[in-house]
Amino acid sequence: MTVVVRVPEGLDAALPVERRGRGLRRDSVRLLVSRGGAVSHHAFTELPGLLRAGDVLVVNTSPTLPAAVDGRMGHARVVVHFSTLGPDGRWAVELRDPDGKGTTRARAGGPEGAVVELPGEVRLVYEEPLSADSGRLWWARVPVDVPRLLRRHGRPIRYSYTERDQPLSVYQTVFAVPSADGTGSAEMPSAARPFTPRLVARLVSRGVQFAPVRLHTGVASPEAHEPPYPERFAVPEPSARLINAARAGGGRVVAVGTTAVRAVESAAGPDGVVRAAAGRTGLVVTPERGVRVVDGLLTGLHEPEASHLLMLEAVAGRAAVERGYAEAVRRLYLWHEFGDVHLLLREEFAH
Repeated sequence: MTVVVRVPEGLDAALPVERRGRGLRRDSVRLLVSRGGAVSHHAFTELPGLLRAGDVLVVNTSPTLPAAVDGRMGHARVVVHFSTLGPDGRWAVELRDPDGKGTTRARAGGPEGAVVELPGEVRLVYEEPLSADSGRLWWARVPVDVPRLLRRHGRPIRYSYTERDQPLSVYQTVFAVPSADGTGSAEMPSAARPFTPRLVARLVSRGVQFAPVRLHTGVASPEAHEPPYPERFAVPEPSARLINAARAGGGRVVAVGTTAVRAVESAAGPDGVVRAAAGRTGLVVTPERGVRVVDGLLTGLHEPEASHLLMLEAVAGRAAVERGYAEAVRRLYLWHEFGDVHLLLREEFAH
């Protein structure tokens, strides 16, 4: 994949749409639709008219955590981004430096044995890098219940393209359901953010069904374009049955976000049948691997790393990705988690 995308100056969505003007709601964003080489432009509220009875939207129910916590490493102020709970109780974390503007900038993690002092006299101890290829994310030991620590002292992760801090509620989607163990996503599954209860009701009345899955997404620092690492996911039996029935009946399976693609494709066998599954997935969806289940993808406009672009290409084809992003730039769509939305459909489902 040779498409290189950079967000043009001035197209960062610095605020949630509902905070940009009176009368605006979460669904007051634009919707770009790519079908092969064809592109059309819509309001997001037109989505029900672009889908049909029997289609299924796969949605991620993972809640967003207040995953950023202030700390100190020696005399230096730092910010810890809690990313992913490991199978042994450790957490994958990213250490960042405050930039003096209310956000942070990247820094290397570690070294082994380094200690970060967190609120409440909690000591986080670095143990080892998450992988040999990255010094950014490290496994760390924290001797307290981390979800409780985050509820007391955390705030949502925020990057420099946003204008100011927002309450956690701004980062929760309409599909978010609290986890029994208090865990969730370090960053919002943002493709679902524009959905409102009213729009969901309109989709249901049209005959569109929803298949809930869960994937707790970790941090995806914009400075480090790395392949995704193993994340916790679950595809429940009712959702697997619903997806299989839709495919058998000619309905389209449209994933709401790359996290939903990763979850449902991790539960699909080589025969294309989705089976209930839970655990950790390290799946990276590429054009070579292809997709077994997903016919379309609803996703935000991001400054995407290679793995993100490869997933889009696997779902909709290279022409859709190239033409869609060119049109998004030309028509001044807004980027990032508070921005506009892109619906990519496989070419055979274009008409």
